[in-house]
Amino acid sequence: MPLFPDFERVYPGAEQLISPQPAPQAGGNRAPTPTASGQTSIQAEGRAPTESGAGRHAPPELKAGGQNRLRPAAQASWVILQGGAILVEGDGEVRLPRGDALPADRDRLGEPVPLGLTAGREYLLAELAEDQALDEIWRAADLRSLYGRLPDIEWAIAGYATQVAHWQRTSRFCPVCGATMGSPGLEWRRRCPGCGHERYPIVSPAVLALVHDGDRILLAHKPGWGARRSILAGFVLPGESLEECVRREVLEEAGVEVDQIEYFGSQPWPFPQQLMIGFRTRYNSGVIRIDADELAGADWYDFRSMPP
Repeated sequence: MPLFPDFERVYPGAEQLISPQPAPQAGGNRAPTPTASGQTSIQAEGRAPTESGAGRHAPPELKAGGQNRLRPAAQASWVILQGGAILVEGDGEVRLPRGDALPADRDRLGEPVPLGLTAGREYLLAELAEDQALDEIWRAADLRSLYGRLPDIEWAIAGYATQVAHWQRTSRFCPVCGATMGSPGLEWRRRCPGCGHERYPIVSPAVLALVHDGDRILLAHKPGWGARRSILAGFVLPGESLEECVRREVLEEAGVEVDQIEYFGSQPWPFPQQLMIGFRTRYNSGVIRIDADELAGADWYDFRSMPP
């Protein structure tokens, strides 16, 4: 699934999203200009458009002085986190809360963080303390359970938001000298005021390997999964190529060797910060011999009669 293809990321400067838009001034910001996708992009004076569309990969500089403000928060959608849950509106068909439906005491949400915009709508991240009561129109749900229930674009943005929130919570102190890290600037980066160490959001690459042998596919399951099965997966080690990781993980977990490794695709996996990279690979030799510390079982299945 593509990750919000027309999503225009906006970096720290949340106060600009919750202030009313100022009237245009002579010599100030340029008017919003259309991108290749038909959306609009607010460009700062002197900021050149990118080759792939005006401002799509170059978010506007949100300045504390009031330059380049976006729309008021009442016109935004919110990713509101409470503990490990995401707050949504509705029961069957759900959506992220809209700004015009937020309670009047919005301050209890804490400081909002701008995420980006798409189709003319801004998205903000906020966190609600775990001891705060939920508004009656909100429901708490974990991100996995919302897959297929939230619109695809909102599920992808919610995943992006949970990774940003995880990074903010786990990067408060410098891992080198222990000092309190500075706030993010105009990108997702924190700099230590003591030693100068810089910290960016961590993305952990992991491979998925579909091992096939003619009409058969190798599937495995872990303890506690019940009847659920999966292709093999594992994290990439330092100094290891993606193809080497595929060979190692399949051999370590299932005891078989593979060849003809072909890249298939990738997707973010915000649990909490993975990038999943998928491969197809052909069985070469060996008999299934599982790593009992990793798997509860593994077997070959005909692709025409997969387990439920």
